[in-house]
Amino acid sequence: MRIETECLHAGYTPKNGEPRVVPIVQSTTYCFDSTEHIADLFDMPTEFMYSRFANPTCDAVEKKIAALEGGVGAMLTSSGQAAVLCTILNLCKAGDSIVAVSTIYGGVINLLSVTLKRLGIECNWVSPDATPGQIRKAIRKNTKLVFGETIANPALRVLDIERFAKAAHEKGVPLVVDNTFATPALCQPLKWGADIVIHSTTKYMDGHALQVGGVIVDGGSFDWAAASERFPDFVTPDESYHGVVYTRDFGNLAFIIKARMQIMRDLGIYQSAHAAFLLNLGLETLPVRMRQYSLNASVVAEYLNCSDKVESVYYPGLPKSPEKKLVKKYLQNGCSGVITFVIKGGREAAVRFMDALQLASRVVHVADIRTCVLHPASSTHRQATDQQLEAAGINAGMIRLSVGLEHVEDIIADIQQALEKV
Repeated sequence: MRIETECLHAGYTPKNGEPRVVPIVQSTTYCFDSTEHIADLFDMPTEFMYSRFANPTCDAVEKKIAALEGGVGAMLTSSGQAAVLCTILNLCKAGDSIVAVSTIYGGVINLLSVTLKRLGIECNWVSPDATPGQIRKAIRKNTKLVFGETIANPALRVLDIERFAKAAHEKGVPLVVDNTFATPALCQPLKWGADIVIHSTTKYMDGHALQVGGVIVDGGSFDWAAASERFPDFVTPDESYHGVVYTRDFGNLAFIIKARMQIMRDLGIYQSAHAAFLLNLGLETLPVRMRQYSLNASVVAEYLNCSDKVESVYYPGLPKSPEKKLVKKYLQNGCSGVITFVIKGGREAAVRFMDALQLASRVVHVADIRTCVLHPASSTHRQATDQQLEAAGINAGMIRLSVGLEHVEDIIADIQQALEKV
């Protein structure tokens, strides 16, 4: 099926007399006929037993997202940040390291460079322009993954997924890609060599700013057994589950099953059934919305690019964008709705512009159905050092504009009246 059809039908097929729409199973618990059955599930929880592990509503949405990304399995989490954390902790322990692209989201920069460092996990940073040799050099013996974003937030650099995947695989580590801004409607990183895909479902997948959430999708492509020296936990018995061996017992589902059985069991950062139900409503219109976001943003970016009050505009879809080749390769169906630009006059001018907007909302959010703005240097990247801001491609006067689904002429009219007050 094409993605438009999968967004409506994948993950849930009602049987005779069952609800057409995915039902909300609002229950923490499930009943069993015997004590032995429950005991068996605590050895290997492959059925619904407690909603900290899995839930029927969430399961349907997980199956849908896995189908959209072309993966073998998925696991919902309580936030996008939780999806990043679960992915890393499923692969890393104290003494390990990861390699990450310097232009990623500020909250993840802080997670990798501060919080995980306290847990003994180091991060080595590389430029999105890093050559295959530079990527391989950054990967050490204790490195367990390479991490990047399809479209970086907010620098909007497009990741050369194939280049990073090839370099990672040559050193025997998986590539993890955050596909939040592109969504599978615009790019499917697994097709380009990525092994694991994550999302903040809070953003475009939901689209309506209704609930926070995240998801991890396992591509089923990485050979954990072949890389057993680097990933012994996948090929040796898990004593916390009486000797389960993930590669032996679950094959190419080893990563996502281990994430659920170990990390979700212990951290409990699972998405609620009601949140998954609302997320599914957003997913049903995802391809339609992503096309219109991209169309609106391309028009607004061109308008900003022609303004004498704007110093610079960054949108991958602009005709003269330095990302033109990567856009043609990875983002043929659009570049989403996020634009970053710098108004002449720096930080103070940026604040005056934002405060003068009437249609667009000033919110700590992005990728909403409504147009919204944010000042990254003083918000999402507030904890970043000057060096990290520079590496992430963030100017003190930069504005992140998330173009919504209002009529594009109304969006431009609001921008125009605000620019006149700068």
